[in-house]
Amino acid sequence: TPPVVQESFLPDSAQQMMFGVTFALTDQGVRRAHLKSDTTLLYNEGTRAELRRVITTFFTTTGEQDAVLTSREGTYLVRLNTMEARGDVVVVSTDGRKLETQQLKYDPARNEITSDSAFTLTDAETITQGVGFVSDPEMAQIRILAGARTSGQRVNIPKR
Repeated sequence: TPPVVQESFLPDSAQQMMFGVTFALTDQGVRRAHLKSDTTLLYNEGTRAELRRVITTFFTTTGEQDAVLTSREGTYLVRLNTMEARGDVVVVSTDGRKLETQQLKYDPARNEITSDSAFTLTDAETITQGVGFVSDPEMAQIRILAGARTSGQRVNIPKR
C-alpha cells in the first residue's frame, strides 16, 4: 500500500484552500476589476486571501476593459477591497502599453495602481524606466516617483 501522509495538505496556518477562485473588486457597486487565481489560501477568518497565478482584468466605470494584469502571486484584503500583486507583474492596457515590475498595489476606490519598485513601461516606440509610480490601470496618466529615464521616440497612441 502507498504511504499515507499524516500532515495537513494546507500550507502554514491556512484555514481553507481553493482552486480557480474569482473575486469582483468594486467601488460603490461598480465593478472595477475581476480577479482570478489558480490557487487561493484563506487566512484570518477569510479576510485575507493569498493568491497564486493571478489574472486581474480592470474595467472603466462604463464597463469597458481597461487592462489585464498577470503575476505569480498576490494578496487580496477582503475588508479593504485592495489587491497586491507580486512576482513578474505585467500589466497590458487595451491600447498596447505594457508595464513590468516585481510588485504593485491596486486600489479600486481610487482606481489606482501604485508601486515603489523598479519598473519598465513600453508603449509603441518608447521605453520608460523608473523606480515607483502612481497610475490609472490603463496607464494613461502615470506619475513616476524617482529615477525616470526614457529611450526611443515618443509616439501618440490613439485610444480605442
